[in-house]
Amino acid sequence: MFPVKAKKNLGQHFLKEKEIARRIAATLDGHPSLPVLEVGPGTGVLTEFLLENRRDLTVVEIDRESVAYLKEHYPMLEGKILEQDFLRMDLGQYFDTPFCLIGNYPYHISSQIFFKLLDNKDSIPCCSGMTQKEVAERMVASPGSKAYGILTVLLQAWYDVEYLFTVSEQAFIPPPKVKSAVVRLTRNKRKQLNCDEKLFKMVVKTGFNQRRKMLRNSVKSLLSGEEPLPDDPMLTKRPEQLSIAQFETLTKLLEPLVKQAPPEKR
Repeated sequence: MFPVKAKKNLGQHFLKEKEIARRIAATLDGHPSLPVLEVGPGTGVLTEFLLENRRDLTVVEIDRESVAYLKEHYPMLEGKILEQDFLRMDLGQYFDTPFCLIGNYPYHISSQIFFKLLDNKDSIPCCSGMTQKEVAERMVASPGSKAYGILTVLLQAWYDVEYLFTVSEQAFIPPPKVKSAVVRLTRNKRKQLNCDEKLFKMVVKTGFNQRRKMLRNSVKSLLSGEEPLPDDPMLTKRPEQLSIAQFETLTKLLEPLVKQAPPEKR
């Protein structure tokens, strides 16, 4: 009998293979001095190895039953168990220095977790953990592939992304319906984009939200309508054909023509 009941509404699939947990914990070995925030520790299978590695560990868990289990079995985490929703957290309230992010991420919000990572990219030099294989493949995709999309471009603009290994469905209780994968993201040396960052995100999202269209047609919604689009070969391509550098160039090209940007959507 597993000590905590997996809740479908929280997308819980508890990792039971300790060797896999040990390998995930080891993905942070390149940053031994940084504190760590673990997202969704559940019953602590990964937590155990992070503590063994003497990490300065804080965990955030939304499931009350899991929180009670962690408090009982990991008394060394007293004061370091945050019972809240990671997506709603103000990370700056808990960390005033750089830290690493890790977790067996809930699959139904994994993309949102990585978008929150991007919002805090200057504070998080390393992020690793497990997500569904399909999302991991999108994160490491190359231009021209079907998996290449919004998440790919926005993550790879700021992080070096590695697909480390695949994990079988049978490593979990209950088994998910998809395979999983462990990834590691390491902040690259980029300090800023060669264009307006907010507009870059808008151009990327607008392009991929209509990915079957040529960019000339999809980006029209961003323009003020006062001037025609420039005659540039990039605009005759579909979004998956552009590299990150080309998206930067395209953004800079469109900047004088763009109307006031609407609020960002996720």
